[in-house]
Amino acid sequence: MSMPDRLALYSRNSLKLGLFGANCSSGRAVTMVPERWSGSWPDCLRLARMADEAGIEFMLPVGRWKGYGGDTDYQGESLETVTWAAGLLAATQHLTVFGTVHAPLIHPLIAAKQFATADHIGQGRFGLNIVCGWNEGEFDMFGATMREHTARYEYAQEWFDVVRLAWSDIEDFDFDGQFIRLHQARAKPKPFGGSPPIVMNAAASPVGQAFAIRNCNALFSVTPKGRFDEFSTHVANVKTLARQAGRELDVYTVGVITCRPTQREADEYYHHWAIDNADWEAVDRILAMRGVTREAFPEDFEERRHHQANSMGGVPIVGDPHAVAQALAQLAKTGARGIALSFVNYLDELPLFRDEVMPRLTQLGLRESG
Repeated sequence: MSMPDRLALYSRNSLKLGLFGANCSSGRAVTMVPERWSGSWPDCLRLARMADEAGIEFMLPVGRWKGYGGDTDYQGESLETVTWAAGLLAATQHLTVFGTVHAPLIHPLIAAKQFATADHIGQGRFGLNIVCGWNEGEFDMFGATMREHTARYEYAQEWFDVVRLAWSDIEDFDFDGQFIRLHQARAKPKPFGGSPPIVMNAAASPVGQAFAIRNCNALFSVTPKGRFDEFSTHVANVKTLARQAGRELDVYTVGVITCRPTQREADEYYHHWAIDNADWEAVDRILAMRGVTREAFPEDFEERRHHQANSMGGVPIVGDPHAVAQALAQLAKTGARGIALSFVNYLDELPLFRDEVMPRLTQLGLRESG
C-alpha cells in the first residue's frame, strides 16, 4: 500500500471531506433537540456506508470516555474508536476511518497491534489521530495522572516512537526512555502493504504543533469564526515550519453544517438547535473544566458560550446548498487539505449535502465528478 495513496485518502479530490464525531451521542452538537444524533452502532454503520457510497473520504471520531452532564449528558455514550474503526472498515470499501487514541491511557505495544489489526481489516484505510488529553475527570477514571502540558507531549513522543518501532521491519527491540521501558519487544503483523497509517494530531499550542510537525502527516486545527485570513496565515506558517524540518504537513479543519433548501430555513434551524435548544448546562460545564467562567471572562463569556454550543467550536456554515458550497470553497482557499463536517443528525442531513452541495463543489473544481 503506497504512502501517497494513504495521504491522499485514496481520492484525487483537491478538497477532502470527512465526518467528525459520529461515534458519540449528540455528535458534536450540544443541543437538546429530539432529533440529535444517537451515536448508536446501527446509525454509525448506516452513515459510514452512505458516506462511502457518496465518495466522502474519511470519518474521524472523538476520543471520549465520560459524558459532560447537562440535560442530555452530552457525549455520555461513546463507541471506543479503534474497535469502531475496525467495524466500519470491514463494512466499507473506500472510506478511511481514524481511531482517536489517548496516548497516556493505552500501552503503545497494545496500541500498535490494534492499529495494525484495523489496518489489515481495512486493507490500508486505517488512520491514527493521536491525542494527549485535557479532561482531568477522564484521567481520574483510569487512575492516571494528567501531566503538565509539555510533559504530555514528551510522553507522547516516546509512546509514538514505540509505535513506530513496532510498525517497522525490526524483529525485536529494546526501548529505554524516560517514561517507557521495554525489553525484547515484538509486534506482528506490521501495517498493511508495507507503509504506516496516516497520522493526525490536533494541537493549538506551539509545543503541540511542534509534535505534529515532527511526527504527523496532518494537523487538525479549528478555524476562527469568520477569520479565514487568519487561518490562511496559520496554514502557511505550519507548512513552512514543516518544510524547514524536512517534512510535509497537511492541515485539516472542521465545519459545522446547517444546510436547508433555503437560507431562511437554514437560519431558523440553526437558531433552533444551537441557541433556543442548546444544552446550556453542559456547555457551561465544559467551559468551566477549561477555566472559562463568567467571572474570569466577563467581557466575552456569552460569545464563548455560543461558540462552545456551536458543536464544540468550529466554523458554523449555515445556508442553502449554494451558500454552503461557497463557504467550503472559501475554507479550501486557506490551504486546508480537508474539512471534517458535523451535523445535528448526520443520517438525516447528509443526503441533501450529498445531492446538492457536493455537485457544486465539483463545479467549483474542488471535487471530481463521479
